[in-house]
Amino acid sequence: MKKDSYASAITTILVVSDIKQSTQWYTEVLGAELYRAYGGDSVVLQFLGQWLLLVTSGAPTADKPATYMNPPKNEDDMSHAFTLRVEDCEASYVLLKGRGASFITPPVKNGGETRCFFRDPDGHLFEISAYAPG
Repeated sequence: MKKDSYASAITTILVVSDIKQSTQWYTEVLGAELYRAYGGDSVVLQFLGQWLLLVTSGAPTADKPATYMNPPKNEDDMSHAFTLRVEDCEASYVLLKGRGASFITPPVKNGGETRCFFRDPDGHLFEISAYAPG
């Protein structure tokens, strides 16, 4: 860590309803690597050079006294999404679909960008996107 820096990495925390199902989905469908598991209620994954922490629901704690951790209640009402930049959206779509990803639509081309969206088992939204300047 640089001397004037306060952080060395970023971890995304996703609340999931079934840790076993989600771990399987993230490792088998997306290709994330399991780094560590904690007692059946959380796992740490490495994905594309980033940390991804999957946790189950939880009540407030002393350091976050009014915060409840819950998976999405409505998959169509989102507060965040992940965009995965790919070289070939069509090929990535076929690969991920073959691994079990459930896409909202097939890839859609809009100018130089081709993209499509899919969700994890709890409804967290992912986009694959490729750009080919015309």
